[in-house]
Amino acid sequence: MNKAQLIEWIQKDGSVGETKAAAERALNAVLNGIQYGLKKDKQVSLVGFGSFTVRKRAGRMGRNPQTGEPIKIKASKTVTFKAGKALKDSVPMPR
Repeated sequence: MNKAQLIEWIQKDGSVGETKAAAERALNAVLNGIQYGLKKDKQVSLVGFGSFTVRKRAGRMGRNPQTGEPIKIKASKTVTFKAGKALKDSVPMPR
């Protein structure tokens, strides 16, 4: 499911109004809130759904796949997501 499909699903759910624009505003508000929380507190926890956390990656040595030369990879930040119990339980096990 991509963002456009999610907006369409929110619209059909009817919880935020009847228009696609209202659904898009609702989704954008949630996404902006998550971004704001990560910038401010470095963590956003949604009970039952999961937690978004900012983590630091240390600098390291890598290798250029085309030439095989060693290259230095800078330290960076990344966002991780850990699914909550309710989300894990709602996803069916593969057979």
